[in-house]
Amino acid sequence: MAEKKNVPEIRFKGFSEEWKEKPFNDTFSSISNNTLSRAELNYDSGLGKNVHYGDILIKFGELLNVEQDEIPFISNDNLVNKFKSSRLQNGDIILADAAEDETVGKCTEIRNLGDEIIISGLHTIPCRPTEPFAFGFLGYYMNSIAYHNQLLKLMQGTKVLSISKTAIKDTVINYPSESKEQSRIGTYFQNLDKLITLHQRKHDKLITLKKAMLEKMFPKDGADVPEIRFKGFDGKWEILMLNEVSDIIGGGTPSTMVSEYWNGNIDWYSPTEIGDEIYAMGSQRKITKLGLEKSSARILPANRTVLFTSRAGIGDMAILTKDGATNQGFQSLVIKGDNNPYFFLSIGHLIKKYALKNASGSTFLEISGKQLGNMDISVPVPAEQSRIGTYFQNLDNLISLHQKELEKLKNVKKGCLEKMFV
Repeated sequence: MAEKKNVPEIRFKGFSEEWKEKPFNDTFSSISNNTLSRAELNYDSGLGKNVHYGDILIKFGELLNVEQDEIPFISNDNLVNKFKSSRLQNGDIILADAAEDETVGKCTEIRNLGDEIIISGLHTIPCRPTEPFAFGFLGYYMNSIAYHNQLLKLMQGTKVLSISKTAIKDTVINYPSESKEQSRIGTYFQNLDKLITLHQRKHDKLITLKKAMLEKMFPKDGADVPEIRFKGFDGKWEILMLNEVSDIIGGGTPSTMVSEYWNGNIDWYSPTEIGDEIYAMGSQRKITKLGLEKSSARILPANRTVLFTSRAGIGDMAILTKDGATNQGFQSLVIKGDNNPYFFLSIGHLIKKYALKNASGSTFLEISGKQLGNMDISVPVPAEQSRIGTYFQNLDNLISLHQKELEKLKNVKKGCLEKMFV
């Protein structure tokens, strides 16, 4: 049987040599860290900065960009002078040696240090490569499954897990002998992170925009017109009860003890299928015609129904885009006449606020259809409803688009971290 070569599953073209395997202790030299608490740090000023293990675990990525990332200052300048001999350099690696879960060992690589004085702080293991590595390679490699799996068996503790400097010396570092291959890998992941950051920023900006528009495009308490309005519309909004503009229909659950009621072809939605989705396009579970007849479940019309979770996690909403039924966890708003379903979806934050205020229950909170129907809402004419509904529909579509792209890129990165290292 041929001996398995020390090479990754996925590799850039043009590289074929086996990767080197070197003990941690021969790959790095040790650097001293300090034990300063958060109370001894600040974000305003100081002679030097301090990398705290909590920031490595939560805030910093594989690469710590000193020019851009927010790193706290050491409040006492005398302590900075005391620790100057252990100041970090570009390319140094800092591992977090403690965490509440198996993220112990998460690390970051220092970059763009400039003239800054950076010290490694509480619960960290700072180390310096004993030979040159291409920028970025170690930061990504040492956060990969390939390396982190070595740390799992070395972790100690129950409520808080930790790993010691002594134990980590038993790990090995696998890397390409050619600096060019190291560089290709580091650059690939940096570009991937840039794309992730770009979509994250666009996503966050859209979320912020939506929040601002939800505040300004609907009348505030005591007002009869919104602060921002589409051109061509004037006049006061009308105060109506929710049951005047929609039929509020509860759901039902066929007995789970009767197999003939299930695995049919009628979509049957549960609240867990809504979440952040704005459309309900198809359910995970389906019921039969007999199950529909033998329960209080009702078929709801597509594109006219706004699903509203009314039990436990109150307030998740979605437009039903395919005829279907729901369980008892919903009060479904079947919009009447010329009123626009997407307009009512867009005021979901107001309906949720009302529902939470008026819900009752001991085991879990729930609001009935009757209670929900008594809500007073401000409603413009159908044409204005449609403009508002379409605006938020398009905004939600953009948010969903960037969210899906984010998830896709993060999955690509996760997969590559698993397959591009040894």
